Amino acid sequence: MRRTAPVVAALALSLPLASLTVTGLPASAAAVPKGGSPGATSIGDPLFPTIGNGGYDVRHYDISLDYRSNTSIRATTTIAARATKRLSRFSLDLEGLHVDAVTVDGHTARFRRAGTKLIITPSHPLVGSFTTKVRYHGAPVTHTDPDGSPDGWIRTTDGATVQSEPVGAATWFPNNNTPQDKAGFRVSVTAPSALAVAGNGTLVKHRHGARTTWTWTQPRPMATYLAMISVGRYQVTHTSVRLRSGKRIPVWNFVDPIFGSAKSERDLVGPIIRFEEGFYGPYPWNSAGVVIDNSKSGYALENAGRPVFDGLPDVLTEVHEYGHQWYGDSVTPKRWMDVWLNEGFADYTEKLWTAKHGGQSVRAQYQTIYDDTPAGGRLWSPAPARFSDPADLFGDPVYTRGGMTLAALRFEIGDTAFFSLLRRWAADHRYGSGTTAEFIALAERVSHRQLDGFFTTWLYTAKKPARF
Repeated sequence: MRRTAPVVAALALSLPLASLTVTGLPASAAAVPKGGSPGATSIGDPLFPTIGNGGYDVRHYDISLDYRSNTSIRATTTIAARATKRLSRFSLDLEGLHVDAVTVDGHTARFRRAGTKLIITPSHPLVGSFTTKVRYHGAPVTHTDPDGSPDGWIRTTDGATVQSEPVGAATWFPNNNTPQDKAGFRVSVTAPSALAVAGNGTLVKHRHGARTTWTWTQPRPMATYLAMISVGRYQVTHTSVRLRSGKRIPVWNFVDPIFGSAKSERDLVGPIIRFEEGFYGPYPWNSAGVVIDNSKSGYALENAGRPVFDGLPDVLTEVHEYGHQWYGDSVTPKRWMDVWLNEGFADYTEKLWTAKHGGQSVRAQYQTIYDDTPAGGRLWSPAPARFSDPADLFGDPVYTRGGMTLAALRFEIGDTAFFSLLRRWAADHRYGSGTTAEFIALAERVSHRQLDGFFTTWLYTAKKPARF
């Protein structure tokens, strides 16, 4: 993500579970079947304590959505999952929308709503693989993040764009809304024929008529916060780009006509990917492209394989969002407080691009920022890997100080070990997730150095380091 407009403070989005209002069936109607135990209704994320669910792992989401207007949808989401214990009851994350029916393995299941939780009681305890189908409708909501910015379903003048990070995925489909539980996706959206629909992955079907259906598949494991659709009167182009390996992958671009053809922005996709492959390893997704919309969200977002930009992006914004395809998309943080592993890496990627295209060296760019930022500046507090307010999730310490940490680490351990570390991190956690502690441990293994003091200074101490 790259913020492009100031945001204002707002209430934190995660409410304590005790404050949630229970709606739907009475508690007696959702009695626990004998012979099992309920899954947790939280994954225990320190910043967003109500997100995520326990007792199962999702393997695949199949979303069929009928777009009626930017304020009305009808949809069915089918979730293939595997119970991690004998499961008597489980929950999904869903904000707003009206649930019409739920089945589990083809049998009607009882359900109730509790705040942003859809709590489901199957007819019998679940063991091993199971399939849940949720049919729902309504007006998707725009979620307000703790820093005041919008995510989730964002209405536009000619449609809607979904920005799912960090928790907005729950505004348009029921899911296990944690970066720890990745899955494959198939998303099919039917809309008026005058509108085009962007999605993640590969366009496998495009059925024309008075209403047109666009079907996108992403078979590689993807976090819910990277799932997207964007509906609007776009100019759509379909081409391909060559990777460093010589392989070609398809590219779909969606551009709001008010921004012209955006040819220069579209033409940058291939060069940016190949540049970043040179540092980080093979591009992790099966397609690429951009969505350039007039969403007025105030930021760009790195949705896997198809970043969305609010207006025409500058070069570094495009470089930033494609840097996320390795760090933040393929490798995600297990907990949101480790988001510097996304944003610090993307910020560093901007500096690499600048250095390779006639600008100052990476170190000189960060040295200028270090020298120009006073000790009391907001860059230094809170520490990038130690903060407790979700409003700080996309602050300067996470982005710029996170990137500066990588620059300082490169100086500390040398170029050979540093770039080996970046490639190893991307390869070892490909389509998985990781923590700051795991990154530190890998840095020590690759460099054969003990780095506790270094990372304490740069990631865990809320003040300006004594030197850069």
